[in-house]
Amino acid sequence: MTGIHDTSEHIAAIAEKIRAGKTSLGIEFGSTRIKAVLIDDSYTTIAAGDYGWENRLEDGLWTYSLEEVWQGMQRAYAALANDVETAYGEKLTRIGALGFSAMMHGYLAFDKDDHLLVPFRTWRNTNTRQAHEELSQLFQYNIPERWSIAHLYQAIIDHEEHVPRIAYITTLAGYVHWKLTGRKVLGIGDASGMFPIDPVSKTFEYDMLRQFAELPEVAKQPWEIEDILPRPLVAGQQAGELSDEGSALIDPSGVLAAGAPLAPPEGDAGTGMVATNSVRVRTGNVSAGTSIFAMVVLEHKLSALHPEIDLVTTPAGDLAGMSHANNFTSDLNAWVHIFKEFAQATGINLDTGTLYATLFKTALEGDADAGGLLNYCFYSGEFLAGLSEGRPVFARGPESRMTLANFMRAQLFSAFSPVKIGMDVMTKDEGVRVDSLVGHGGIFTTPQVAQKILAAAFNAPIKVMSTAAEGGAWGMAVLADYLWHSKTPLADHLDQRVFGDAQSTTEQPDPSDVAGFERFFTRFIAGLSMEQAAIVAIPLEED
Repeated sequence: MTGIHDTSEHIAAIAEKIRAGKTSLGIEFGSTRIKAVLIDDSYTTIAAGDYGWENRLEDGLWTYSLEEVWQGMQRAYAALANDVETAYGEKLTRIGALGFSAMMHGYLAFDKDDHLLVPFRTWRNTNTRQAHEELSQLFQYNIPERWSIAHLYQAIIDHEEHVPRIAYITTLAGYVHWKLTGRKVLGIGDASGMFPIDPVSKTFEYDMLRQFAELPEVAKQPWEIEDILPRPLVAGQQAGELSDEGSALIDPSGVLAAGAPLAPPEGDAGTGMVATNSVRVRTGNVSAGTSIFAMVVLEHKLSALHPEIDLVTTPAGDLAGMSHANNFTSDLNAWVHIFKEFAQATGINLDTGTLYATLFKTALEGDADAGGLLNYCFYSGEFLAGLSEGRPVFARGPESRMTLANFMRAQLFSAFSPVKIGMDVMTKDEGVRVDSLVGHGGIFTTPQVAQKILAAAFNAPIKVMSTAAEGGAWGMAVLADYLWHSKTPLADHLDQRVFGDAQSTTEQPDPSDVAGFERFFTRFIAGLSMEQAAIVAIPLEED
């Protein structure tokens, strides 16, 4: 799917597509990077640009300035436009369709004159615990601390002075889209991180809106909750056109023309589902990095409240359950670094890729249950495990089989165990069925290893695709292009048109590996008291 600066015989053809507007632009505002991707009508990336940024702590809350939102978008777009001109000799005067996505949740509140009432509060803030607990109980539906409605209700019960003046609240993607088109709408996936969505009506849950409105502190407000939320739209619905003001905000040079249609603005979870072709019911994806989440598109609502599971929707409006763990690769990386130091001490210098591949491959040679070894990868607190703090711990019994293969197998088993807690709630407690999961992230670079272990952990086929490097901005560009193909259901469109020729490998769960992981996981859960003891025994150092 990636073809930036393709071979010379294709340059003229791509230049013609650029002139004809047979392109789609996706811009995603991530936590550390704003990325712009331009694709052609075959979903090949033909240009890209980015801008690095970081949140900052102001008055105890994590935020980004709105000035940097626009500055970062302009710089990312300018880099992309320069890429187009350098590679293909064309100025980017027109775009076929475009769309914007961003980190989900958070709180952007505006008054009737469109003035920002308080600095942007991002998903990272955890000052909303009381709101999370009260609303989750009220709705009998998990409302995580980072959700927009939790931020709003916390501001209400904290009696923040701006609350009565609220005329509109939205997410970061919704804000950018509003300013570029004048429309107060939101892609349904992003909207599902503001307030619970009814997957049948494809709008906010009416009964929960009423329950919220009837809360005593809310009933005192001069506004109605449904009047201050954006209108949810599903993928394929046109969400407005780029205005003259909007084109100037993207491209202050004035080269980019107004008038291009925009897709509904989405959240990063939704664009990740698109980028991994995981929007069909009973499919999902596992995104692994410093943290890890596993998401499955559900056939029906869950029967009970489960704090371990976040409920969001696909860009098409189907309900998806997500298990999110804060800890994944940090402890694993620390152990691999120890082996690197040992190799260097013996005079051997291994590149990072070879080191990881060598160690990971040994894990396939270990005992099915890692020989009785036990590891906890908790560098930080982990809600799924009931931990407010974390301490990495490795333990074994005197009769455990301490081999390199078992050690590495225990490391990988441990890394996937926290996210399995939430997945087991879905698959075992709720009977959620999973046909396939797509794994993406650096740990899947070594062929087979992480795939086989994850297949054992979840007892489900794990696929890794050749397009795994494509990110959320590319997924948003695909959603923009989908405006022209919306008569075909999104899942079918992705299968047939976008990913029809994509290469992939799939690992089926091996019954002996599944049984071995279950034995390890039983010990893992039973031994969590060791983790609690380590927290007491090893206090965090003061700065």
